[in-house]
Amino acid sequence: MRRRPGDPVVSVDPTGDLSRRAVAANAMRLSVGTLTVLPTRPPRLVDRRVGSWAMVVAPLVGALLAVVAGLLLWLLGWVAVGSLYVTDFLPDRVAAGWRTNPILAAALTVALLAVLTRAMHLDGLADTADGLGSGKPAADALEVMRRGDVGPFGVVTLVLVLLVQVLALAELIAAGLGLAGLLLALVVSRLALPLLCSRGIPAARPDGLGQVVAGTVTRGRVAGSFALAGLVLVPLALVSPGWHALSLGVVVRAVAVMAVALLAAGLLARRATSRLGGITGDVLGASVEISFTVALVVLTLVT
Repeated sequence: MRRRPGDPVVSVDPTGDLSRRAVAANAMRLSVGTLTVLPTRPPRLVDRRVGSWAMVVAPLVGALLAVVAGLLLWLLGWVAVGSLYVTDFLPDRVAAGWRTNPILAAALTVALLAVLTRAMHLDGLADTADGLGSGKPAADALEVMRRGDVGPFGVVTLVLVLLVQVLALAELIAAGLGLAGLLLALVVSRLALPLLCSRGIPAARPDGLGQVVAGTVTRGRVAGSFALAGLVLVPLALVSPGWHALSLGVVVRAVAVMAVALLAAGLLARRATSRLGGITGDVLGASVEISFTVALVVLTLVT
């Protein structure tokens, strides 16, 4: 989650004089502009309050990504919009062979998500794997993570994580739960951000995105982020194929998926804090990918 050329250019507000309305607007712009490639106006000013709220609203960004990915699954013939599949609009001779193999559909969806996020979280995952796996002291490990190249730990981690994502998502797609699974996994994985940026978790270095957001999210704001995720998940789940009725069993399974996925992100943060002295933007990106992957895998086990 480091800033790249072409990312929104922001300046820091040293006075902390932004109004609540300005904080909210800049936080949403920072969250969308940093976590996705979707066009948005760059934030006018950024301070730690803006960074904090940008993490709080991150689940909304996950839901937005799910909507775009769901459109792709609809085009591939695996999701209905209302009661309509894309094959309903095609001639019978074309519609008969339109639905793609679920593994191909999953691979294309994972690729789309990489494009929509600039592969930034994947880059953070690779850098974090290289840094934690280097066996070097904290300062040297952070320098390994800062470099742009990818080492053997990063390559192996990327290959395995992407493979697991594709296979798990393919199983959910084949079971008719592709969109529902994506929605839950994308929202939950973005919930990891306010958790890892909560009070008591320091930044590992004095610069970068990690310094702007580390330790800024209060317990109340973490709770608010969970509530926001619930407000997004419930109505979208009701219209998602496979989750038309929110029964107690569905809610229990969703909570279990959320708990295990966020536990995985928490363990990563604990390891990074112990090994590096805190979190960085790369660690935050890695936590998104790890919790997303774990959520998909657990979903295949409980559905």
